[in-house]
Amino acid sequence: MSISLNVNGKAVSVDAEPDTPLLWVLREDVGLTGTKFGCGVAACGACSVHVDGEITRSCSIAIADVAGKNVTTIEGLKSADGTLHKVQQAWIDVQVPQCGYCQSGQIMAAVALIQQTGRPTDAQIDEAMTNICRCGTYPRIRKAIRAATGQAAAAVKGAA
Repeated sequence: MSISLNVNGKAVSVDAEPDTPLLWVLREDVGLTGTKFGCGVAACGACSVHVDGEITRSCSIAIADVAGKNVTTIEGLKSADGTLHKVQQAWIDVQVPQCGYCQSGQIMAAVALIQQTGRPTDAQIDEAMTNICRCGTYPRIRKAIRAATGQAAAAVKGAA
């Protein structure tokens, strides 16, 4: 079955079974491997993308459910001239990643949070950032979000 959607601003048409998870279509059919497979049951968030601007765990949503919608992956955050999204830059400045496996999903969740709240409080960050990081980089994630929103100029210097 041919299914059309918009991925990172480009029209895409894929031949897939309607119940194929979006994650596999992104990785196998579209060739965007920045979105990671973690748990496969929408618990860890490594596969997080935006669907029509909403944070979505791509391992647990069928491609048929996103037909005609706009999907943004980690590859789609960077501007056309190569400038990183402010959250991506903050992740680098604060040196958030350790193993890095969950980081694309973490960044997508952080971008969605900032789009919703503008300048989230620590409580909003803790509530919204439900992605799992096995390295425990949560304090750095919070600092990066605060740095990306201009709330903590010192966050970069004080990264733990």
